[in-house]
Parts: sequence; C-alpha cells; structure tokens
Amino acid sequence: MSGGQRVVTVATAQYPIDAFETFADFQAKAARWVHDAVMRGAELLVFPEYGGMELTSLLPEAVRDDLQAQLPALEPLRDDVVSIWRELAEIHGVTLLAPSLPWRLDDGRFVNRAWLLGPSGRADYQDKQIMTRFENDLWGVSAGTGLKVFDTPVGRLGVLICYDCEFPDLARALVDAGAELLLVPSCTDTEAGYYRVRLSAQARAIEQQVALVQSPTVGEALWSPAVDINVGRAAVYTPCDHGFPADGVLTIGSDATPGWQIARLDLEAIRDLRQHGQVNNHADWSLQHKRLIESIEAVSLY
Repeated sequence: MSGGQRVVTVATAQYPIDAFETFADFQAKAARWVHDAVMRGAELLVFPEYGGMELTSLLPEAVRDDLQAQLPALEPLRDDVVSIWRELAEIHGVTLLAPSLPWRLDDGRFVNRAWLLGPSGRADYQDKQIMTRFENDLWGVSAGTGLKVFDTPVGRLGVLICYDCEFPDLARALVDAGAELLLVPSCTDTEAGYYRVRLSAQARAIEQQVALVQSPTVGEALWSPAVDINVGRAAVYTPCDHGFPADGVLTIGSDATPGWQIARLDLEAIRDLRQHGQVNNHADWSLQHKRLIESIEAVSLY
C-alpha cells in the first residue's frame, strides 16, 4: 500500500439521479457532494454505477427518451465530466471513484466505464466485465475487456461494477493481484436486484477475506428510461471475524435518503485475518476448488 497508510476513512454514496437545467448545475452538485464527504474526513469517495446517466437530463427530450440515441448524445459531455471529477479529487486531495457512464470505444461499441481519480490528478478507468440482460438486449452497452488493480494513496483498489460482483472468480482475480479493498458501484431497480449485489458483496468479503464498499443509485427518475427506479443502500462490508461486526456490516444506510455513509476501515486488520482469523477462506479457496474438480464423480441411480 503506497504511503504506508493502513486505516482509511471511506465515504460511500447513496446517490440520487437528478435532472439538471444546465451543465453548471451538475458541476455544482458534484462539488457539493465531494465537499460534504471531505468535511466528514473522507479520504476515499465511492459513487455508483450509472450515476452519470443524470446528464441525459440535459439532452433534448426525444433523444433523452430513446435508449439507443442517448448513448452517442452523451459523448460530447464525457471528457468535461471526467475533468470535473478529476479536478475535485485533486483540489480536495482524495481518491474518488466517479459515477460510471456509457463510454464509446474506437470500434463504436459502448461500455460501462467508471473512472478512478487520484489526488495527484492521475486517472484511469475500469469497464464493467459482465453485462445484464438489460444492457445486452435492450440498451446496447457491451462488456469491457480486462480487470485492473489501482495503486492509490489509500491502498491497492479493485473495482467490480454491480453485476460483476456476483461472480466470485472476478473478485478472486483482483485479490490475487493484490487488491486490498474492492469497490462495488451499483444501480439496481428492484429489491431483488439490490439484494443480489449486496449478498454477493458480502459473500466475496467472506470468501476472499477482504472488505467491499457498495455505492448505489437511489430514488426515482421517472423521466429516464435507463435509470428510472433506483433501489439500494450504501454500505461497507467486511469479513465476519475477529475485530469486525459479526454480521460483516461495518456501516449501511438505514433508509433510501440520499447522502453519505462514512466508515473507518482498518485494511491491515483485514489482511491479518488471512493469517490469524477464525477461518482461512482465502487460502482454502484454491485448494478446495482444485480438490473438487478432481474429485467430482458421476453416479447413476438407474
């Protein structure tokens, strides 16, 4: 972990999809949210999946209401949006995962891209790896290629965008690559969808003995065909082991009110669980997987 820091103050957003009259209104909202988290001591700020879709409120109504037309129409805004989040991270000296938004690639496909901005002004991104039926079948947002780990002043981070969190091998790959903390930006429109992501995040925390930070969109934006209903609770999840909550929930939103959940997260203590915890999930993962594959036997009862 760069800089030797081990205890991190994390802010994870319950973020509403707002409608703006002007681009300056979006800029003012972003500044308010970051300022509020920083005033509460946050060093790492996590925003949700598809929070950037609120920018479609600036498009002509006919374009905004068309799932396919809105994607290329957002493209002229994207660089300015990233610049705003980059500047806020630099001004306030924080590490910030910006709300994701569709991003057009050189081959014409759109991916779901989340930018991670550091206090030095440096930035990089993670694209979503596994797409939902809505993204694939109705919207035309495609899977990205490859996971990354990010070395930052608050630790080595990995990002699993919403549905990606439901696949254990992705989390395992990031942790094996040295990720100390996994960020899970999400956007779900039903309680069932929210719980799929939440329970998967908690399972990944147990399996890999790592902490995960979930940030969801919340509330209604009935003017938006892509993110009209938003259900979720911001939370920080840990292993269920020594020194951490028995249920693995370090903090979680009590209702759907927009705002921040703040937590102090001891990454060193979580790492130590792999050596001294009540269980040894991380080390046993590979061993048991190999044994299971080798020992599966087909049995006929005919």
